[in-house]
Amino acid sequence: MLAEAQRQQHRREEAQRRADAAAQRQYERARREAERAAAQGQREALRAYRQSREADAARRTAELEERVAALRGTLAAGLRGRPFSPADLAAPAAAFDPGQLGVPVPMPDQSWYLIPPLTGAQAFDPAARRTWDEQAAQARARFEQDWYAAQAAEQERQRRLAEYRAEFDAWLASRQQLAARAGQLVAGLRSEAPEAVEEYFETALGWRDDWPEGFPHTAEAVWDAGARQLVVEWPLPDSSVVPAVARHRYVKADDRDAEVARPAGERRTLYREVVAQCALRVLAEAFRADDGELLSSVVVHGVVEAVDPATGREESRCLVSVAAERAGFLALDLERVAAVDCLVEALDGRLSARPDKPEAVRPHATGSPSAAAAAPEGDEGPDLFTMDPIAFEELIAELFRRRGLHTRTTARSGDEGVDVLAEDPDPITGGRIVIQAKRYRHTVPPTAVRDLDATMARCGANRGILVTTSGFGPGSRRWVEGRPLTLVDGPMLVALLREHGLAGRLGPDGAAGRGTRRQAAPPAPTVLAPGQNAVLPESALGALTVRFSSAGADADLTLLLLTAEGRVRSDGDFVFYHQRSAAGGAVQLGEKAAADGRRTESAVLRPADLPADVHRVAVSVNMDADTALTCAGLIDADLLLHAADGTAWSFRPPSDPAVSAMLVAEVYRHRPAGGAEVWKVRAVGQGWADGLAGLARAHGVDVG
Repeated sequence: MLAEAQRQQHRREEAQRRADAAAQRQYERARREAERAAAQGQREALRAYRQSREADAARRTAELEERVAALRGTLAAGLRGRPFSPADLAAPAAAFDPGQLGVPVPMPDQSWYLIPPLTGAQAFDPAARRTWDEQAAQARARFEQDWYAAQAAEQERQRRLAEYRAEFDAWLASRQQLAARAGQLVAGLRSEAPEAVEEYFETALGWRDDWPEGFPHTAEAVWDAGARQLVVEWPLPDSSVVPAVARHRYVKADDRDAEVARPAGERRTLYREVVAQCALRVLAEAFRADDGELLSSVVVHGVVEAVDPATGREESRCLVSVAAERAGFLALDLERVAAVDCLVEALDGRLSARPDKPEAVRPHATGSPSAAAAAPEGDEGPDLFTMDPIAFEELIAELFRRRGLHTRTTARSGDEGVDVLAEDPDPITGGRIVIQAKRYRHTVPPTAVRDLDATMARCGANRGILVTTSGFGPGSRRWVEGRPLTLVDGPMLVALLREHGLAGRLGPDGAAGRGTRRQAAPPAPTVLAPGQNAVLPESALGALTVRFSSAGADADLTLLLLTAEGRVRSDGDFVFYHQRSAAGGAVQLGEKAAADGRRTESAVLRPADLPADVHRVAVSVNMDADTALTCAGLIDADLLLHAADGTAWSFRPPSDPAVSAMLVAEVYRHRPAGGAEVWKVRAVGQGWADGLAGLARAHGVDVG
């Protein structure tokens, strides 16, 4: 009995063990199934989440592409629309259509972020519970992040919608006011009264509302009844109108949105194209709105507001300027042109090379060039010496235009030494011609003639012409012999102007223009090359005038009195804008002056009065340290030294971008072997990259 009882007990225990093992296996199977279900749900939730983020990135990329397409189609959109007619002002205005702004931002659904609950024995497994809690916390964090982002986007949408609604209401009110005055606009245009004509075209150009978003379209027009010319100042959008982002993409590894930047060169090219399209579209809409053919020509100045780094104040900068005659412009097929090429090549317009900076161009002269240049009977016209530089170049361009050439003036910045580009249309002897116009009172140095020769080769021209209001020395005339260069001096220029019905005189009395006798001109200065020296005459020892002038950046004249070792005796030998004299007045720095677009600063040296231990006077120029400019900003720079008897020497220092202070020349003692001491002048043209401080330290000045 005892043995049987033991066997029964053993069988019961074995059955219990088998039942427990089966239960454990069932529990493991249920746990694994629950984990697989949870993982599947998590993967599906993660997949849906990532798909939504990728779709959002694709949507924003599509918006960028639509924006760029709208920019590229600025001109095409203007050509597709109907020409302006006063009757359109009375037409019913379109209803308010917010477009995408009227669609609320979808808020995330919390059910998208739920983690499937634990089931069966899995619910009692501590490890499974910890894993589930972590996953649930991450899902809640993602939901809250997306919910707050959607809330911010919705608030931004509502703000933009309110702004758009206010703009639409203001536009609608202005349209209603214009509709009430449609008849007055037509009557004013027919009267050709300046104010009425200007109001009509300002209305016509600002009427269209199909410009890309962010584009201003409020013109300011000026009517020149004599030339039958409309001058339009058109505000341009700044460079931020071109999206800085090329596309959006979702990065799965970091769960973040990434922005792919648009290359700077692509942004500049696109913005330049937009600026050109704006100018062409304004021209097209002005001529299309002119049913009665009132306009003979239209001039468009495209301007943008920018901060002047020198003053910190906002100013208007002209990025594009173009003048078009009616017949020539209407002959263009604008639907097929490349905007930049059409504006620059076909219309001879001026377009900034770097409008994103923004670098300005010279506005086109307004009015009829022939009317501006021609003078009434008995009037000799403007003084060429004091004429505005831009007007002078326009006059030269008109002169050669009347001689049968196709001419256009170039932009002031980046013109590479060319003021007027001309094309001779003759199929046999014609070709490209570069023209330089110099309003000089002193003789043009030979270096300017040699520069023209180099410029002609660089531009691929087959002829160069240098026109000046002064004259040329024998060195210049010898240089052009046998070369395709032509020199036109002041008297010849006046004669050519008279021959072609244009006006101009040299000086207030117009003597040069009438061909009467003039006083003999002073002898031309001796031009020094770098390293070349010359002996000063006795007349220069009592007083030698040093004058430095430049048409470019502002530079300061500086002089140092040096010993035989090339060092100053003390800081008192350093003559600059804070210490204007030295050696008891033997060196005296004058005041700056500005005239005819040039800045000039002079000094007087009295070599005979210098102390015996001063062996050399270094004549230097330096740029303002606060501007970070270099000597590359010195345009048409010239150093002139002249004595009391009229003897003079000149040197044109190089425009070196590597230095900001330059030793231009030096006046020094020289005792030849067995001879008496003389004073000489030497042209140098070498400098220091660290500016005035480097110049001073190199010569022993304590700059602290």
